[in-house]
Parts: sequence; C-alpha cells; structure tokens
Amino acid sequence: MHNKITKEDIKELPLKQFEGTVNVVEDPKQVTHVVEKLRNEKIIGFDTETKPSFKKGVSHDVALLQLSTEEEAFLFRLNITGFNGALTKLLSNPGIKKVGVGIRDDLRGLQQLNNFTPKGFIDIQELAPKYGIEVLSLKNLAGLLLGIRISKRQRLSNWEADALSEGQILYAATDAWVALKIYNKIKKMKPVASSPVKADQKKKSS
Repeated sequence: MHNKITKEDIKELPLKQFEGTVNVVEDPKQVTHVVEKLRNEKIIGFDTETKPSFKKGVSHDVALLQLSTEEEAFLFRLNITGFNGALTKLLSNPGIKKVGVGIRDDLRGLQQLNNFTPKGFIDIQELAPKYGIEVLSLKNLAGLLLGIRISKRQRLSNWEADALSEGQILYAATDAWVALKIYNKIKKMKPVASSPVKADQKKKSS
C-alpha cells in the first residue's frame, strides 16, 4: 500500500458522505437519553466544529460536538444544550475509545466550556506514522486508506446558525464517521518494523 496521496489522486476518487442516521441534538433534556445510546459502544468517531472568526483577536466557543458509530451519528449543538453532565462523563470514560484526527484543539476547546479530563481518546495523527502512513489530514487519510473523497466545503460555515443546513449536518456527521472508518482500517494493518518486537517484549515481561 502507498503511504502518500496527491491532490490530483484525491480529485479522481468518488465523493462520499455519511449515509446512516443523523441525530441533531438541540434539547438539553435529550442529551442524557442520547448519551445512553453511546455508552455501550467500544469505539466512536469524534470531532467538533466552531464558528469561524474572520477578525483578529476574536474567537468563538465550540458550537458542535460530533460522535459517530458506523451506522448512526449524533450532533450535539453545544451552543444550545451546553456541555456538561452526561457528555463530560462520556468523554471522561476510558472504557470507550474516541477516535479523531488532530484532536488537540478540539479537546482544548471543549475544556474551555467545562474543565473535564479527557480519557480514552486516540489521535489518528499520532497513530498513523506507526503504520508508515505519511499523510495526516482527514481528507488525505480518507483518500489514501478508504479510497474516497470527502467534501470540506462546509468547514468555514456558521456553526452557530439558528438551524444547521443539510449540507452542514452531512459534513459534520461525515467527519466523525470517517475518523472511525480510518481507525478501523489502520487497526487491520501491520505496524512498521520494530513496533511488533516491542509489543512481543511487553508480552514476555508481563
């Protein structure tokens, strides 16, 4: 398998988006019930969206939290529901893996809303090099590993809008879902040399 992909290669790939069920959560009273659905999952895709700022020195809070299984995506409109209780417990649960791409800023943004301790998170940008993969963006990883092209058109849209557009909803769901698909694909691969030896040594010593 190749470990890189070009923009030209990606343009040739089929455009793909999430085709499962998308739940947009805007009612604070629904959050606990929806999180219950996710508590039985072992691995979920993770991402966030923030309203872009085009003025220097102006920033916005995280507006949307996306969590996705293979079949169902959950979009929590944090600017409406707030971020606490059941959601912070879920993101602090080490028993549920949350996988995303370049998640440091996402987590920092969430911690500004509520000072919680993230546990169970896996950043694919840190995992990919162990498998000889040299691309790090979600779009490039999706192209290289899944053979699909994902749209980034909605990235700089208004995530605090009164109602999210269909384009925003599909974009947000796709990003979290694709992260999960990429992780599952990587875990079927063999790590590059030296990594397996270390794993074997750990087994012997344990």
